[in-house]
Amino acid sequence: MPVRPFVMWPDKRLRTPAAPVGEVTDEIGAIWEDMIETMDAMPGVGLAAPQIGVMLRLAVVDASTERGKAVRMANPQILHSSIELRPHEEASPNLPGSYARIERPRAVTVTYVDHHGMTVRKDFVGLWATSVQHQIDHLNGRMYFDNLSKVKRDMFLRKARKR
Repeated sequence: MPVRPFVMWPDKRLRTPAAPVGEVTDEIGAIWEDMIETMDAMPGVGLAAPQIGVMLRLAVVDASTERGKAVRMANPQILHSSIELRPHEEASPNLPGSYARIERPRAVTVTYVDHHGMTVRKDFVGLWATSVQHQIDHLNGRMYFDNLSKVKRDMFLRKARKR
């Protein structure tokens, strides 16, 4: 299970929606394992496949304090979002040294295909919910800073380009 290199911003793959996964195969399982290894090496609480150049709708999330509880998701979709927002300083290994305070729904209900090939419906709250939403953004060709106002996003990108 190798740690995979990250695609660096502004690579166009980070702005391209990922392709749906047709079936959970051994190859998909191996990609998930590489993603978990890569996420843990960051260290981070989530990773989407396009971040490592794999253009499939795959994500892993592990916001547990003890680690080893990674949720493997194929084709995740948000079914419901809470009205209550939760602010969090978000960053990405695709744009090192940059971060922004983003407000996202505090809780989400998500449907996805798990590592057994079963469709799952699950509620995520707090940091888990933030990470799931962040990963789904990546799968849709969006970065976390796309959630900022235009003025804040422009300032953010000017600073990021200087780095």
